[in-house]
Amino acid sequence: MTLVALPNGLEDSRLGIVAPRRLGGAVWRNRSKRRVRELFRHHKPAAGLDLVVLPRRDFLDVPFAALVDDYRRTLRRQFRNHSTSRG
Repeated sequence: MTLVALPNGLEDSRLGIVAPRRLGGAVWRNRSKRRVRELFRHHKPAAGLDLVVLPRRDFLDVPFAALVDDYRRTLRRQFRNHSTSRG
């Protein structure tokens, strides 16, 4: 998955999911969005961030535990990049 995070200046984090038709049918897109929402719900960043996630074609083939690891690692990297660029 591709994950982009930007500070939003709010207390809460928000999630946006981009699942275009070229990646598969409605069933694939809806299942992918449910998995992304589940990741966000269980591992919501504490800081006010706007997250945009673009699932890849093989997103549904990967075990959920591997997605959690990738999501958390990417979030840490994004958070570290934004905190160092401000100060």
